[in-house]
Amino acid sequence: MPSNDARSLLQTAVPTAVAGAVAAAISGGVAGGKGALGAVVATIVVILFMGIGLLVLQRTAKSFPQLFQAMGLMLYTAQLLLLFIFVAAFKNTTVFNPKAFAITLVATTLVWIAAQTRAHMKAKILYVEPEADKGEKPKNTGSKS
Repeated sequence: MPSNDARSLLQTAVPTAVAGAVAAAISGGVAGGKGALGAVVATIVVILFMGIGLLVLQRTAKSFPQLFQAMGLMLYTAQLLLLFIFVAAFKNTTVFNPKAFAITLVATTLVWIAAQTRAHMKAKILYVEPEADKGEKPKNTGSKS
């Protein structure tokens, strides 16, 4: 993984993990051990889903730059749908508190998106590939009127 990709992943995963830890502490205080477990599971789900999505999107950007925007929109839509499916699937679970799970899932997803936006805005990514300097002046091919 190139250092830019690893840095971007780190700058998004760490704030999400911190938000998940805070959510686990709050859920543990409000709903007990099952609440804390629900918050931890939700944080892990968000970091895995969004992390895999970020890696897929970065690979797509390098391999097929013309598909980057469409792939990004499709990927985020699919991720949000999968997260809604997780909330619906664990709505009636007794293993952990489903409310703590759902609230943490939404909160950590929002933290991930905000951190990813911040990391992208702070990254110094060239959007034009500079050509090698050959010492030649560009030729004027336009008309001289």
